[in-house]
Amino acid sequence: MTTPVLLTPADFPSWTTPLGELLLDVVAGGGSLGFLDGLTRDEAIAWWRDLIPAATRGDIAVWAVRDTDGRCLGTVTLGFSAMPNGRHRAEVRKLMVHSAARGRGLGRVLLTTAERAAADRGITLLVLDTETDSPAEGFYRAAGWQRVGTIPDYATDPAGVLRPTTLYYKHPERRTGTAA
Repeated sequence: MTTPVLLTPADFPSWTTPLGELLLDVVAGGGSLGFLDGLTRDEAIAWWRDLIPAATRGDIAVWAVRDTDGRCLGTVTLGFSAMPNGRHRAEVRKLMVHSAARGRGLGRVLLTTAERAAADRGITLLVLDTETDSPAEGFYRAAGWQRVGTIPDYATDPAGVLRPTTLYYKHPERRTGTAA
């Protein structure tokens, strides 16, 4: 399995198409990522393209994995707080694994990459939300994330049905004696 690559602002534009195609695959499979059925390829690519300024400013960090054919197999994003009282925390966003790459541990590799990068940056608190009762909940619990609570009718799934979301947090472990 390939190691996730941190996308630099210079790299990001060349990744928007593969990332958009990954987003389409995950939404088509029912992934609750904030998008609805009918998402087009152009819309998915444009969504990623619109993140380039945030990546350039350092507001987000995005890691991705491609296969040998250039297809994006997975990604994860960390969103950093812009407020002075929140610089110790970050949000894990848009952890996605392509349907053809599931079940091989790529999601765990991506999550671990984000957690380690956060700790190396001095982040002491990570947060995320995910659709309640989705397979992602078991994945995050197995990775040591702590459930905070559930908000009813928080967002719709791709089919437009209101679903609850569950909030999670984790204190990333600082590594000692390792290269960053």
